[in-house]
Amino acid sequence: MRTATLGPAERAESLASMAERELDVLVVGGGVVGAGTALDAVTRGLSTGLVEARDWASGTSSRSSKLIHGGLRYLEMLDFALVREALKERGLLLEKLAPHLVKPVPFLYPLQHKGWERLYAGAGVGLYDAMSMAPGHGRGLPVHRHLSRRHALRVAPCLKKDALVGALQYYDAQMDDARFVATLVRTAAAYGARAANRARVTGFLREGERVVGARVRDVEGGGEYEVRAKQIVNATGVWTDDTQAMVGERGQFHVRASKGIHLVVPKDRIHSTTGLILRTEKSVLFVIPWGRHWIVGTTDTGWDLDKAHPAASSADIDYLLEHVNSVLAVPLTRDDVQGVYAGLRPLLAGESDATSKLSREHTVAHPVPGLVVVAGGKYTTYRVMAKDAVDEAVHGLDVRVAACVTEDTPLVGAEGYRALWNARARTAARTGLHVVRVEHLLNRYGSLAEEVLELVAGDSSLGEPLQAADDYLRAEITYAASHEGARHLDDVLTRRTRISIETFDRGTRSAREAAELMAPVLGWDKDRIEREVQHYEKRVEAERESQRQPDDLTADAARLGAPDIVPL
Repeated sequence: MRTATLGPAERAESLASMAERELDVLVVGGGVVGAGTALDAVTRGLSTGLVEARDWASGTSSRSSKLIHGGLRYLEMLDFALVREALKERGLLLEKLAPHLVKPVPFLYPLQHKGWERLYAGAGVGLYDAMSMAPGHGRGLPVHRHLSRRHALRVAPCLKKDALVGALQYYDAQMDDARFVATLVRTAAAYGARAANRARVTGFLREGERVVGARVRDVEGGGEYEVRAKQIVNATGVWTDDTQAMVGERGQFHVRASKGIHLVVPKDRIHSTTGLILRTEKSVLFVIPWGRHWIVGTTDTGWDLDKAHPAASSADIDYLLEHVNSVLAVPLTRDDVQGVYAGLRPLLAGESDATSKLSREHTVAHPVPGLVVVAGGKYTTYRVMAKDAVDEAVHGLDVRVAACVTEDTPLVGAEGYRALWNARARTAARTGLHVVRVEHLLNRYGSLAEEVLELVAGDSSLGEPLQAADDYLRAEITYAASHEGARHLDDVLTRRTRISIETFDRGTRSAREAAELMAPVLGWDKDRIEREVQHYEKRVEAERESQRQPDDLTADAARLGAPDIVPL
């Protein structure tokens, strides 16, 4: 299989190609569900297009807890089907589909009551493990274990001694969510899908009752395209209702947005060899290992303000700090918070007003001929959502279509990953990079790391780390623009890398160096470099200001003080 490149030339070619001839399926929305739907459709032999108004994963799919998990708390809600489905997907991703991107992560659950809680929680975690080992689901993770208080404090010395009487430790999995989506898009493109980000659907084409295509505007080049398709899939997440409104038909269901925020703190602020999962009055709180950092989250509150840039308020940050500090021997302060990000979950509207009680399951509908809608769900089950969406679209096609094959279709970078991992010391010796750098590249790109290393071979300066973000090589910035569809500085610092949340300056000190690395690939002159840097700096300042505000309304107003680099 050829490796797909999502560079500027390929993007332009994709837009032109989509407008030339009718597609079988056009997918609207470049988050994990949209990208997964495009991969599902194209691997069934359907001519497929994928368009995204902003950047790949720029909405919910880059702002999650970055976990691939079964949803342990859904067992308590007796939602066994959802947990079983998610655990199967977790096993597939770990073992077959994306072993380079999805990794095991341990969690410690502190017990606060003697006797009954260990039995109750232990039964739940035991069932969780048993369901993950069901036939055909895959496993790949150690089973849970019971710990005494003394043992738990050795594993997690950060905990207050009086915060637990014992603990359970179990495993789930994690990934870089935005990187996963970019890899999904590249995989779909490798099988022949046409994909273009910064391409906004402004309306739908109709012939009578039937939707037969979409009007697509290139928000960068300014061109307008009519893309005709036999079936269109609306996979726009929290924008589902807005997209449906373009058809002029009332939707069969509604999607509500729930805001979740996360804090990123340096590794040395929490002394532990394991992640933590804590109960709150509303949900659960995770402390998740993240390289040289921890991610602390999340909240779960309704949001009906700007969907593109959900803002974390001071109250949100205080909420997380208060709850995590309730068990930490050395409490976190505002000064420990290196990064903050907020995302919106697309929840199917139910009768309950509490967003934590709305459905995490997904649904697929065919509201008008030619248009399929998929919404809701969990990141972990994106592949099942995509399969269901394409199955529904196939009903509207007049030809026999093959069954879904994504259960057996690894993402680009997976093939050969384990062999390259075993040979990482040789690769380090060959390239002159430290073996830790090679491991970093393999865990971000899999076997595609060889493409990054080719850039270094051609220009040794690209093998140097960024001056103000030394976890990343300069080559990764160039590669993001040339191969991964990054169009702007914000795309690189926020999604292709995580510099925006992993440094105290939130990427501002790396902005100019990164922009200068992107410039030759994207044809930027000095004025354009300056504009990209200034925009990014304004965005960071607006986010910082929003996080000083007391509530959602004032935080939203502050965040909107920085305009988008490309107005929609």
